[in-house]
Order: sequence, then C-alpha cells, then structure tokens
Amino acid sequence: MAKKQADGDGLNIPNRIDALPVRRPGPIVAAVIVVLLAAMLIQGMITNPRLEWPVVWKYLFNENVLRGIQYTLALTVISMVVAIILSVILAIMRKSINPVLRGVSWFFIWFFRGTPVYTQLVFWGLFAVLIPRLSIGIPFTDISFWSISSQDVVTAFNAAWIGLALNEAAYLSEIVRAGLEAVDPGQTEAAQALGMKRTLIMRRIILPQAMRIIIPPTGNETIGMLKTTSLVTAVPFTLELQFATGAIANRIYKPIPLLLVACFWYLLITSILMVFQSMLEKHFGKGFDARAMGTRGKQAPLPGKTEGEPKDDVNKINEAGFTGMTA
Repeated sequence: MAKKQADGDGLNIPNRIDALPVRRPGPIVAAVIVVLLAAMLIQGMITNPRLEWPVVWKYLFNENVLRGIQYTLALTVISMVVAIILSVILAIMRKSINPVLRGVSWFFIWFFRGTPVYTQLVFWGLFAVLIPRLSIGIPFTDISFWSISSQDVVTAFNAAWIGLALNEAAYLSEIVRAGLEAVDPGQTEAAQALGMKRTLIMRRIILPQAMRIIIPPTGNETIGMLKTTSLVTAVPFTLELQFATGAIANRIYKPIPLLLVACFWYLLITSILMVFQSMLEKHFGKGFDARAMGTRGKQAPLPGKTEGEPKDDVNKINEAGFTGMTA
C-alpha cells in the first residue's frame, strides 16, 4: 500500500484513466523467426553429409594443426607487443613540438596504412634479395666494421612478425593518439603545476586515463591480427594454422572438413581473447562508471508535498560517482 501511495496510485484523482500497455507483437515475431532460422542452420550443419564431421574430429587435434596453432599464437603475440610499443612512440611523436618527429611519424603512418599488408609481407620476404647483407660502418662510404647475411637475420618467421607488427603499429598509433587527446588538458596542466616532468606526466597521468579508450579498439585489433596471420604465406611462412590445415586438405583431397577445423580453432582463440578484453575493459574502467546517488522513492518529501504524495515527481539524481584516478 505504501508503494502505491508513493507512486500516486492511492490518491483520489477524478477521471483517472486506467491505461493498458500497448501490445507489441513485432519483437515476438522477430524472435520466433530468428529461432527458426537458427534451428534450420544448426540442423543443416549437423545432417549435411558433405561437411564430413568424422574427418573434422579426426584432424581436430592433429600434430601439424596443433603446431600451426602455436606458430599462429606466437606471431600474434610478438606482432602485437611490438606494434603496441611502436604505436605509443609514434603517437607521442605526432604530438611532439619537434616538426621532424611529427613528419617522420606522419610518413610512417601514411606509408604503412596506404599499402596492403599482403604487399608489405611480400617485400619482407624479398628483403634478403633487396639487401643481401646488413652491416655497421661509416655512412656514405664502403668502410664496414661488421656485417652479416640478411638471410641469417630476416628469416621467414622474423619477416612475418616484422611485417605484421609494422603494419599494425600504423593503425594502433592513431588509436593511441585518439586516447591521449581524449584526456582533459587540465590533467597535464595540474601535473605541470606540481612540478612533474613530461615523461612522468605521460606515464603516471595521461596513459592510465587514456587506457579506458585505447583498450576496446586494441582488443579488436588483436583479434584481427590473429586472423591476419593467415596471410604470412606471402613471405612465405608455411607453419601457421591456415597453411597447416590447407596442406592436410590438399593431401587427402577434403578441403571442407579442414576448413571447419581451422574455423573451430580460430573461433576458440577469439572467444578467449574476447574474455580477456572484457576483463581489461573492466579493470581500466574503474572509477569512470556513472551511477545514481541515493535510492529512488526513498527521499524526503519535496517542499510543499505531504507524506502521501508522490516524492519522485522531480528526479534530481544526476550525479556521477568518480572514484580513483586522481592526480
């Protein structure tokens, strides 16, 4: 009864309209259609003999497939770690007061974003042809103190992760720059007023707050990198997951079951990465969640209101709780 009085239902209001909620059958119909389509898809995948599920189960944990997964994960992790480090450096260079640093950063981003990653991987595969030896000496002369064959340094695996990392760094640098610029300039001014150096401000003030914006697209780029590793055959590097399953398919003349094997492992790894991404977003989002202060319907009566009249006709709960992240 108290609940009804608080909402105004217990008052003697003349000509009260007992309105019924509007029926909306659209969402129900849409849900039924989606469920039927999903059931048809699942039934078709299970009963279609051309998918050859016994072959899928046979090669799901094949030795070559598992080794391909290891190389795929290694390429993804190494490429993303190098790309993240480079992207932070490039983003800071783009915000530098030095025009040379800004120009170099702009050219790097322009070049690697403007050319296809497949083309870049082909060039890295031909690196030993373009530059047969790597040497250290006096520039613009033939004097060399130390040299080594390029084939010993830029192997197929190294060429693969270098090509992927440099291409990804160009995209991530713009993500990092957007995150840095999203932080209020007052944070930097306050830190400078406290006597903090620029490097310390970036490390302790700017980057921790920018991570909330940087993490979601970086997680998407990591998932994209996992699938982009299938292009390293352009180097050529022939030990990753896609090539491993393709080699088995060519040997037994059954491409569809082996494609399903590759899809299963890519989906499994992607699902795990999405879980880690969600955990990181929650961690770096602490203190930024807006929530109402107080409990709706339990405030004291507003001026001019009696105990039995509605107490929440004016909702003034519009406060953001900000905890932590103080300079």
